[in-house]
Amino acid sequence: MKTEHNSTLHQRIFDLVEAIPAGKVTTYGQIGGIVGGCSGRIVGFALASLRYTENRQVPWQRVINRQGKISLTGPDAALQRALLEDEGVRFSAEGVIDLAEFGWKT
Repeated sequence: MKTEHNSTLHQRIFDLVEAIPAGKVTTYGQIGGIVGGCSGRIVGFALASLRYTENRQVPWQRVINRQGKISLTGPDAALQRALLEDEGVRFSAEGVIDLAEFGWKT
């Protein structure tokens, strides 16, 4: 069961992630820093919780790790990459996104 604090914090995270435009990415840590009061890990937990909510269209795929890589594995990683590529985000041969080019500037 979520506490009121977690629900409010998660909502602030979701609202910020919804502001990231298509074709741009940001990191878990950047979201945590902007929201305040949470780490990148908490942002990751909040985004992972989306699978348990209905009718929520948060563009979770636009949040990556500070190395410019997708942190997920397996089919989830493939889905995230496909969604980002559909938005025009390009990956290097090593699977890295150039944050200077595709990073979201708040």
